[in-house]
Amino acid sequence: MTKVSVIISSTREGRFGDQPANWFHSRLAKRPNVTAKLLDLRDFPMPFFDQMMPPAAPGRPAYSNEVVQRWTAEIAEADAFVIITAEYNFGPPAVLKNAIDWVSAEWNRKPVGFVSYGSSAGVRSVQQLREAAVELQMAPIRSAVHLPRGTIMAYFTGGDVPAALANSDGDAEKMIDDLLWWAAALTSARRAAGLED
Repeated sequence: MTKVSVIISSTREGRFGDQPANWFHSRLAKRPNVTAKLLDLRDFPMPFFDQMMPPAAPGRPAYSNEVVQRWTAEIAEADAFVIITAEYNFGPPAVLKNAIDWVSAEWNRKPVGFVSYGSSAGVRSVQQLREAAVELQMAPIRSAVHLPRGTIMAYFTGGDVPAALANSDGDAEKMIDDLLWWAAALTSARRAAGLED
């Protein structure tokens, strides 16, 4: 089974992010041999990173914060990720970048795809996240879902959100196809290198 974690990155009151997260999660769950899991950053209230040694430092002891430990374990368990991200002031939410920065090796050599919304459909947020993913030795896939303004406006004006999201079904399926291809390839490569059981 391929384990894909869908990360809801906005934690603010009245957020839109859980709408596309649930939509995308349900599409993933229909795929054979896929276990899809929602990871909501509201459930992982980590402090802003303040440690002397960064996660990638050789010989670094495990961090003592229990929430960070749970978060790290979730990242280690997944074979691939889908990040649902807003765009705030030309970039991703600070809480998401913080969650990314608390972990290092557990992200390595795994694919990540993006579903975005907000200013410019979130494309600038995704661009910054792609660069961070490369630094973490992840494989950010080319396919993405950039939700149009009408989709988020349907949520805030009481419109038909499921119908609006359905307009992006084709983009979602393309992204899932690519994500699962990369997940299979990279899982096989990690096993061949002795990095995984």
